[in-house]
Amino acid sequence: MVGVTSLDTAIAARLKRDAAGLVPAVVQDAETRDVLMVGWMDDEALRRTLETRRGTYWSRSRQSYWVKGETSGHVQEVREVRLDCDGDTLLVLVDQTGPACHTGDHTCFDADRLL
Repeated sequence: MVGVTSLDTAIAARLKRDAAGLVPAVVQDAETRDVLMVGWMDDEALRRTLETRRGTYWSRSRQSYWVKGETSGHVQEVREVRLDCDGDTLLVLVDQTGPACHTGDHTCFDADRLL
C-alpha cells in the first residue's frame, strides 16, 4: 500500500478506541496459530503496519511508536490484519522471526498458566 498518508476513513470509522485512542492488537503466528503477544495500536500505528507490513505498535510506557524487531531483529512480517465484529480488537497474523516475547520466549503466553 504505497503512498498511504492516513488511515483509510472507512477503517477508522469502524474502530472503537479506548479513552487513550488505542485498540488492543492480538498478534498470532500465521502458520502455527500460536498467540504471540498483545500490543496496542492507534490510528497511526495501524496505518504504519498496513503500509509497511511490519508490526508497529504504541508503547504505553514509553509513549512512542515501536516496530517489533527494530532493535532485536525478531521482526514480524504482517500477512493480514483483521478487525473483530465489534471493532474494538485487531487480529494481526504474522510471520515471526525469532522469539516474539521480550523475555526471549516464543510467545508472551509461555509464562504462568492460571488454569
